[in-house]
Amino acid sequence: MHALVTGGAGFIGSHLCDRLLEKGYRVTAIDNLHLGRMQNIDHLLERSDFRFHELDMLDREGMDQLIAADRPDAVFHLAANSDIAAGNANAELDLQLNQLTTTTLLAIMRKHKIDKLFFASTSAVFGEAEGNIRENHGPLRPISFYGASKLAAEAYLSVYALSFGIKTLVLRFPNVIGERSTHGAIYDFINRLKADPTRLQVLGNGMQTKPYLYVGDLVDAILLAWDKAPGAYEVFHASGIGETSVRDIAEIVVSKVAAGAAIEYGSEDRGWLGDVPRFSYDISRLVALGWSPKRKSTEAVELAVERILANGF
Repeated sequence: MHALVTGGAGFIGSHLCDRLLEKGYRVTAIDNLHLGRMQNIDHLLERSDFRFHELDMLDREGMDQLIAADRPDAVFHLAANSDIAAGNANAELDLQLNQLTTTTLLAIMRKHKIDKLFFASTSAVFGEAEGNIRENHGPLRPISFYGASKLAAEAYLSVYALSFGIKTLVLRFPNVIGERSTHGAIYDFINRLKADPTRLQVLGNGMQTKPYLYVGDLVDAILLAWDKAPGAYEVFHASGIGETSVRDIAEIVVSKVAAGAAIEYGSEDRGWLGDVPRFSYDISRLVALGWSPKRKSTEAVELAVERILANGF
């Protein structure tokens, strides 16, 4: 099986490349290096079953030429701007990097008759929904451009799957953490403490509480759903078990990076525009397929901090 991984030098995409190769896939990865880093895939570049292309997915001609030449059997589409705060600062960013990259890819897949697609979506499509959120929850009211662009992309995926026969798996996931990450609370806290080991400033009051999922457990979910999802267009939720507050994360990072540093909290109930302070996911459909995260939320946070520090920040 030959897989094309978009965003293949990114946080999650590079981990997925590792695992696909372990499973015997031949992998072509593309990335525009907006958030991706070459250091994430340096260890793969000498392999005969791995190829990397620095390519902007909005370069339709370049994408068309690549897919025509490589003829992948399936596409794992993870290329995106996943930094919600950056997307809200630039309203065009998520439109370009999340929605239009997806519609470009779909058109080229249809042209070249590639009919298997994985799409990385997000809990941000729901906005501030209450209760234990199932896949069929509605109405969907995103509060960030990131969530809005991913929701729009999902709509196009549905049309292409049901009208043009592109079998599509959508996995919505929140708060993925681990080594190779480029933003998020853990990343920011370590960065701030490296700059000033005496104090840690936290955006918001620290009471934001969410389930966190270690990246290795997410890749397990992707590959299991990829093998077992039955329908032409399937949507699943993946999430950590339990929940962890931003205060808990701050205390864990301080204990491992700069013990004794003062933690200074803000007064707002969220860290930035578009941040959802609390939510809960129903993951029963994915659990029914045989998946469960190996680590609970706070265990995932502790492991992520350790791995980030061990692998060089």
